[in-house]
Order: sequence, then structure tokens, then C-alpha cells
Amino acid sequence: MSTESAKPIGIFDSGVGGLTVANAIRQILPNENLIYFGDTAHLPYGDKSRETITYYSERITEYLLSQGCKTIVIACNSASAVAYESIIELVNNRAIVVDVINPVIDFVINGMSIKKVGIIGTKATINSGTYFKKISELNDKIKVASLSTPLLVPMIEEGFIFDDISNAIIRSYLSKDELKDIDALILGCTHYPIIKNQINKFYNFKVEVIDSSKIVASYLREILKEKALLNANNETNNKFFISDYTDYFKEISRLFFEEDINIGKLNFWS
Repeated sequence: MSTESAKPIGIFDSGVGGLTVANAIRQILPNENLIYFGDTAHLPYGDKSRETITYYSERITEYLLSQGCKTIVIACNSASAVAYESIIELVNNRAIVVDVINPVIDFVINGMSIKKVGIIGTKATINSGTYFKKISELNDKIKVASLSTPLLVPMIEEGFIFDDISNAIIRSYLSKDELKDIDALILGCTHYPIIKNQINKFYNFKVEVIDSSKIVASYLREILKEKALLNANNETNNKFFISDYTDYFKEISRLFFEEDINIGKLNFWS
């Protein structure tokens, strides 16, 4: 086993949403060491400016690089939409950079047969037009409908899931004319898989709801395999950090990982 392959995978998001990606990576790549950072002090990223999101993303990336990460996974659609190119430039081939948008677009274009796809996400993700531009460039026959759903992230971060409040908000968004007659729905935020069952129920399981977490994890596995960077050691040491402590982060982490995980507080901005 090479020294390079034993290096950890760095993952970051604005909060709990990236745990959906971290969990999928742990399941598909069980021998890999993970370092997760949730920037809970600044969530949600979706209503921040491009400059602010890029600044936060670059500072976190610098930390993950300082920890020797072989891969930086941008487990946040807002950061992927506006800061991906800046992070590529910052990393400068010191690590592999994987976002959560390009693997999903590749899956939609090459793995599905659909006429109209809907995308829901934060204001930053939807306003960037990234999904629309890239899908349209690759296949102009697919109609793309985008809808900003800014209440969903704070709703999830505050623990409003599987209840009447969350159902009402979800129903209000998904009933919009923009999403009428879609064949598939891209969950354009890594928080949204937490409410995937509620979304599926709204559509009576007749719309393909696309969760980026497993797609990104599978994509990452193929890249590491191609570059001979898969870790063969099964003694893992996963580390989780947040920039501001929240009780809900611990609850969600227990839900995903089916065990208590040690969460450290790490604030670059204090």
C-alpha cells in the first residue's frame, strides 16, 4: 500500500447536508479515512454572495490540504456551483477535487432517458445556472426546470423533518408550475436527501428523485481506482469537525452513521 493511498479524503459542507455524501463514501469506500468539516457557523451558504462562499470554501480547503488529504470533496452544491474553479486553482494538483454537480449531470445525461428534469436548490446554486447550462450544452433535447427552495436548508438544520411543517413547505415548493410534468428531480443540495422520502411521497413515487450522494461516492471510487489511490488498510480513523456546535448535527450524524461520532469544534474565523 502506498503512502499516497493511505491519505484521508477531505469532505466539506455548510452543515449537516454533506453527511449524506460522507455516509455514502463510507459505505462504498469502507477502507478510506475521512475528514469532514461542516461550516455550521456560516450556514446556509445558499444565501451568501459568490465572494463569501468562495472565501469560506478556500479557507476550509486549505485546512484539508494541511491535513494531507488526497481528495477534496465539495459536498455542497452552492460551493460546487460558485467556488469549484477557484478551489481547482487553489489546490493546484496537490489533491483530486470532486464536486457534487458534475457527477450528477453525467449521470442524467448518460444514465437516464428523460424529457424534462427539475432541479431544486439554494439561491446560490439556482442563480448560478450551472445545472441548466451544463445539461443544455450536453443534451439540448432535455428540458431543464430550476426552482430556488431557500427554506429547505434552515428547515432541515432546525430539525423540521417528517412533520406537518416540513410537509407543507415541501408541498408548496413542489407544486410550483416550474416543476410541472417533470420526469426526474435533481436534489441540488446535499441537505435534501434527508427529506427524500417526503419528496418521493409528494410525487407518489412516480418521479425519479436523484440523490447526489451515492452518485458522487461511486464517481470518487472510480477516480481513486483509476489513479491507484484506493486505500487497502481496513483500520479507519474518521474525523468530524464543525465550526459551531449544534445539537442537531450530532443527532443527524447518529442517524446516518448508526453510532455516536466524535465531533470537534474548529473555527478558522475566530
